[in-house]
Amino acid sequence: MSPSTTTILILNLATSTIITMSSYHWLMAWMGLELNTLAILPIISKSHHPRATEASTKYFLTQAAASALILFSSLINAQTTGQWNILQLEHPLAQILLTMALAMKLGLTPTHFWLPEVLQGSSLKTTLIIITWQKLAPTTILFLTWNQTSTLTITTMGTLSVLTGGLGGLNQTQLRKIMAFSSIAHLGWMATIITKSNKLALLNLMIYITISTPLMLSLILFSTKTVPDLTTTWTTSPLLTTMTMMMLLSLGGLPPLTGFLPKWLTLEELLKQDMTLLATLMAMMALMSLFFYLRLSYSLSVTITPTPTTTSNKWRIKPNTMTPLLSTALPLSLMMTPLMPLIMP
Repeated sequence: MSPSTTTILILNLATSTIITMSSYHWLMAWMGLELNTLAILPIISKSHHPRATEASTKYFLTQAAASALILFSSLINAQTTGQWNILQLEHPLAQILLTMALAMKLGLTPTHFWLPEVLQGSSLKTTLIIITWQKLAPTTILFLTWNQTSTLTITTMGTLSVLTGGLGGLNQTQLRKIMAFSSIAHLGWMATIITKSNKLALLNLMIYITISTPLMLSLILFSTKTVPDLTTTWTTSPLLTTMTMMMLLSLGGLPPLTGFLPKWLTLEELLKQDMTLLATLMAMMALMSLFFYLRLSYSLSVTITPTPTTTSNKWRIKPNTMTPLLSTALPLSLMMTPLMPLIMP
C-alpha cells in the first residue's frame, strides 16, 4: 500500500471517530461509525494474505450488523418520541438494542467472538489500532447514553466479559489473541462500572489504552507474535525486555503499577454501592487474567541476566519503528499511581 493511500485511510479513521464523538444526532453518529469501519478494512487486508482477508470480512460483517442495530434502535426511538437526539433515548427496546450494538462494537461478551479472530489475521500495527483507537467512537456513544442504557444488560455483559477475558487467554500461545482477550477483560471492567460512575469508566479506558499502546509498540519493535518468541527479545534490548515484563504485570493490575489503580477504585466503588458479591467475583476473575500475564512475564524473564539466552545477538541495525511515543507512554504505563489524587479528586 502506497504512503499516500495509508495517509488518506488514517485521516479517514481520525475524522470518522471525531465525527462520532462530536455528534448529538443519531444519523451523524451512525455515519461516523460507518466511515470508521470502511477506513479500517483496507488497513486490515493490506497484506493480501487469506487470513487477513478473512479477518477484514469478519470485521465488516460484525461492525455492519452493530451499525444496523444502532440505526434500528434510533429509528424505534424516533418513531416513538419524535427525537433524534442521542441524549434522549427513552424507549426501553431501543435502549436494550443500543446496549447490545455497542457491546458488539466493543467486543463485549457474548458478542466477542470476532475480536480474537480479527486480531489474529491482522498485523501487530493494525492490532494496536483496533484495540485502542477503534474503541473510542463506540465508547463515546456509551458515555453519552450511560444513564439511558439498560443497567442490568451492560453490567451482566461487563461481568461476563471479565470472566471470558480471564478464561480465554489462559491456553493461548499467540500474543495477538492474548491481547484480544485482554481487551475483552479490560472493557468488561469499564462496562461494569459505567452505570455506577462514568468517571471511573473513563479512567479504566484511558489507563488501558495508556498501557496497551507502549506494550504493543514493544512487541512491534521485537517482532514477536508468539509466546516462545518472547524468550529471544533479550538479544534486541535487555532494558526494553525488562520494561515489557513490567508493563504486562501492570496490565494484570499488580500494585503498585499503573494498572492497579482502576481496578482498586472500581472495586472500592462497587463496595460503596453494596455490591459486595459482584466486587468479589470481579476480583477473583482478575486473578485469572493475572495468571496469563505472569506466564508471559516468566517467558520474558527466563532470558534476562544472569541467565541470558544462548542465541547470538541480533544485528544492531536501526529499527524502523518510531520510538518517541513508546518512550513517552512507557513511564506512564508503569508509574502513574502517585498521580491518583490529581486524576480522581
